[in-house]
Amino acid sequence: MENLPESLLLDILKRIDRTADRNSLSLVCKRLHRVEGEQRDFLRVGCRLHPAIEAFTALCSRFSNLLKLEIVYSGWKSSLGKQLGNEGLQVLSSNCPSLEELSLNFCSFIDDTGLRYLSSCRKLLSLKLNFVPAISSIGILSVILGCKNISTLHLIRCMKVSSTEWLEFLGKLGNLRELSIKNCRGIREDDLIKLGPGWRKLRRLDFAVDAYYGYPKVHDHLLLSECHKEVVYCDELKELSLTNCIVAPGHGLSFILGRCDALEKLLLDMCLGVTHSDIVALSRKSSNLRSLAMHLPLEFPGNRFENSLWELQDDSLRALAAGCPMLNTLELSYSDWDFPPTSCFTQDAVIALIHSCPIRVLNLHGAGFLNDIGMKALCAAQCLQLLELTKCQKISDEGLEHIIKSPSLKTIKLCKCLGVTDTGLKPLVNSHKLDLLIVEGCPQISEEGIKGAARSISYKQDLSWLY
Repeated sequence: MENLPESLLLDILKRIDRTADRNSLSLVCKRLHRVEGEQRDFLRVGCRLHPAIEAFTALCSRFSNLLKLEIVYSGWKSSLGKQLGNEGLQVLSSNCPSLEELSLNFCSFIDDTGLRYLSSCRKLLSLKLNFVPAISSIGILSVILGCKNISTLHLIRCMKVSSTEWLEFLGKLGNLRELSIKNCRGIREDDLIKLGPGWRKLRRLDFAVDAYYGYPKVHDHLLLSECHKEVVYCDELKELSLTNCIVAPGHGLSFILGRCDALEKLLLDMCLGVTHSDIVALSRKSSNLRSLAMHLPLEFPGNRFENSLWELQDDSLRALAAGCPMLNTLELSYSDWDFPPTSCFTQDAVIALIHSCPIRVLNLHGAGFLNDIGMKALCAAQCLQLLELTKCQKISDEGLEHIIKSPSLKTIKLCKCLGVTDTGLKPLVNSHKLDLLIVEGCPQISEEGIKGAARSISYKQDLSWLY
């Protein structure tokens, strides 16, 4: 082993991906232990690190060339020993100068002091913080001031992060490509305007408001605020995900939908105030759109918007059909609440969109408009490969028998559909048409009845949703 060329050892190590296998290999001899330590570029630690600081120091000393580190304390309790705290980040910054990506998850004992140590990691490109409750805007700013090349920033459930001075500075640096802010109660939709010039190079934005906290307070605040006058350009934005956000004219993120030339993937999840004109602007500007998911909300009682909170029409879908010829994934999901939205799409408009665009993946949740006639029309969709239907209660066995004739269909998922039975799926048995059939919570479909209906079958019968 000692006579093997260094290049051969490196080639062997590159072919071993599993951490357990690399750990075993490093025990073969001192040379392999040293070389493996020098080549290890990823490490994931957490609850099993005990005693925490001593063990972590040893790891950082051995793997000094780390590029990516994940610290995860999900499921931690005091009986498992102490968590890594600020001292751990001090050790990391001192021993791993090449660090590029850091992810902290459920780290309750790391605060702004710990983040300040990271400012010496000059090569840091990605920082992801998931429920690190003690950090504030001061800590975030200190990292950004020291690590000016950061291109990816995720903040999830960081409740003390409020001031947005760090957003302004991050925007001025102009290196940000991916920003994810979820359930950070101190950051509002209209705060994102402070990115300023940073919008130009942003490629992915994921912003989610904590619905239980945000709707009663942030909602009212935004209704009283005026739309920002700054002109924002989103020239390179390819992925946009907005959850529980305000997109009403003159409020929140209303400026964004009509300014994304390169947009390919869009999720609007329970966003308030989206109108027909927003979708028209989107279709005119985002001709490269490939994936669209809309989870439609209900009107808020006593809302103070001039228009309906979700004023969408069939013409909205017609605009998408005309302006987004590359659209291949469509998801429409309606609220599980008891009352349907006041403004909704008709079956004819949805079918027309599917026939106009090369839709390969179609996901309909709670689509009360879809019936057997619509399923018959769907079978003419030449590109449709995956169909997922959840709580579509107007569909019967007759509708299933129609959709089975769709020429390219390879995967069907039926979830919580009351009107379909084994009879509707019987033509699929031994037909070798489907690659995958998934059935979940459909009381009239049995596991025995779908045997042989696809090359691979997943069946779950949980009817608790009925009660």
